[in-house]
Amino acid sequence: MIELDVGPVAHGGHFVARLDGRVVFVRHALPGERVRARVTEERRDYLRADAVTVLEPAPERVVPPCPFARPDACGGCDFQHATPAAQRDLKASVLADQLTRLGGLEIFRVPVEPLAGDNLGWRTRVQFAVDAAGRLGFHKHRSHDVVPVDRCLIAHPAVRDLPAADRPDWPGWPPGGAVEAVASSGGDVTVLMRRSRTDRRWSLVDGAPRVHEKALGQAWSLDATGFWQVHPAAPERFAAVVLDLLQPRAGERAWDLYGGAGLFAAAPAPHCGPVTAVETDRRAVAAGRRALDGLDNVRFVTGDVARTLADPRWRSVDLVVLDPPRAGAGRAVVAAIAKRSPRAVAYVACDPAAFARDTRVFADLGYRLAALRAFDAFPMTHHLEAIGLFRPE
Repeated sequence: MIELDVGPVAHGGHFVARLDGRVVFVRHALPGERVRARVTEERRDYLRADAVTVLEPAPERVVPPCPFARPDACGGCDFQHATPAAQRDLKASVLADQLTRLGGLEIFRVPVEPLAGDNLGWRTRVQFAVDAAGRLGFHKHRSHDVVPVDRCLIAHPAVRDLPAADRPDWPGWPPGGAVEAVASSGGDVTVLMRRSRTDRRWSLVDGAPRVHEKALGQAWSLDATGFWQVHPAAPERFAAVVLDLLQPRAGERAWDLYGGAGLFAAAPAPHCGPVTAVETDRRAVAAGRRALDGLDNVRFVTGDVARTLADPRWRSVDLVVLDPPRAGAGRAVVAAIAKRSPRAVAYVACDPAAFARDTRVFADLGYRLAALRAFDAFPMTHHLEAIGLFRPE
């Protein structure tokens, strides 16, 4: 055991401490605390540790509502031991730090705003791991060990109360496999199962193969394995923010890149000219075409964003919505966008580090971060969602 004085939060749900000059990334702590910690990993330049005893607690510390939110158990929730307001403040600090260190900006701090609803019971898609005995649970932090969990408190009530482990008429869960439960906004639940860690195919166990969602006056019928925001309040809120940032004008051309099923294409469509959504997932494209069939100015292109924008026929655009995966858009895509000289780019980001790196690329190409909003779309975890507006200098 080691004793540590805990410093600021770091990206990834850790807090920074020092021991004999070495950096220690410690979990289950809070800034300003003194803790007794157990080292979980040792590298040449740093250590990882779990705080197991709090000697001097911070005023923001609370008892985690979930009994599995402890160092030796589930690795999913990073911040259950902090008040909701403190959690949001920690995330705001991380976002500002990433934009300063990786984005090359001066201090650019914005508050992380809560979404409608409680801090528990929000997650509509939950993937369980299966242990050697066929029990559902979650992995420990940075481990393949499975902790059996009978009730996940951040899961949507329809998922949380699912009697998946008890029903004798359901097949036995495959040891080493995975089980995913998906709740629609209406409360219907689909349960999928993957037989092994290496087999990427999902089989339907219970419920319908499609999930039905509504947003912006449109209705989507999505493949159960497809992407949709996991917080019920996120789609409407994020789409409204994108629309407010872009301020589309009549006749303007818009692109929705990494468009999924077209949520962000639907937002500006009633206010501008043609909207083109680009997405690699054919099932998402099919769902988007069905959902937005009544919007005559929206079309979908199935393909990789970088390869699509490399086509010289994609010449000009006024507005861009950019919603890349966690790794970010990358230099090639950002450069292809800047080359077309849009007047505004709305960037929807789920990883502050990737967003910060792309912010630096935008700056190198003459686009500045003109506005930023951040949201606590994943309460109790270290994750957040940010939506930035880039304009040409």
